[in-house]
Amino acid sequence: MELPKSLQGKPKSKLTLDDCVFFTLRNASRNNKWLTFWSIQKIIKEQTGKFYGEPTISASIRNMRKEHCREAYDLPRFGEVIKKKKMFNSKGYEYKLILKGE
Repeated sequence: MELPKSLQGKPKSKLTLDDCVFFTLRNASRNNKWLTFWSIQKIIKEQTGKFYGEPTISASIRNMRKEHCREAYDLPRFGEVIKKKKMFNSKGYEYKLILKGE
């Protein structure tokens, strides 16, 4: 998957949380990995130096399902774009982005 046009040439300092969550989930999906809120939070903090709380990351994951994010990130127009599964022996969930063609 190529970089979506909406992100081409965008400096790191101008990335939104939705951009960061998209990049994080896209890279994990390419490697067939599932991520928790905490792992998404950690990766974004390491990559950008910005810290976001779990509710904010949760809202951004929900945004991936909305039309404006589907268009901006070249995600499938219909159907689910985020897979969610319960973590073994835990109350938390893991998430994976569904890319076009999957």
